[in-house]
Amino acid sequence: MKKILFPLFILLFTMGGFSVHSQKYKSASDTIKLNKELVELSNDVAELTSKLTIAQNNLPGYHSKAAQAVTNAEGTAQKSSDQAYKATNGDLGDAKSAKKKAKKALNDAEDAADAKDDVKDQEKKIDKLTTELQKKQKKLNELVQMRTAIRAMHQ
Repeated sequence: MKKILFPLFILLFTMGGFSVHSQKYKSASDTIKLNKELVELSNDVAELTSKLTIAQNNLPGYHSKAAQAVTNAEGTAQKSSDQAYKATNGDLGDAKSAKKKAKKALNDAEDAADAKDDVKDQEKKIDKLTTELQKKQKKLNELVQMRTAIRAMHQ
């Protein structure tokens, strides 16, 4: 065990030293490429932020549509149940009406399920955009640090 720990510690310390020297842009001649990448990444961050804001602003609408669909489904289900009860002691017209209301209740239940799926999809979209935005912001911070390091070397 002791034989493994010492080389492991040496490996960890040397890898830590490599991270300092592994920056993509190192010299003043690289600043043009660095600045270009910074601008592109900044534009990507702005675009993702915009998309994320729009998705977050649309989410309450999806929630209200889903709640309304559930309310409609419950109402039509109750009407269908009432009509079915009436049809048990009624005539052919009552049975046809019960069938029609049952079909309407089924359609409303499917609409409610679709609305809930839309909410889940919107939440997944928000999560995806948030993750992507965090990655881009991290990369942007790394590029800013590289630019600061280049400027510090040449002063």
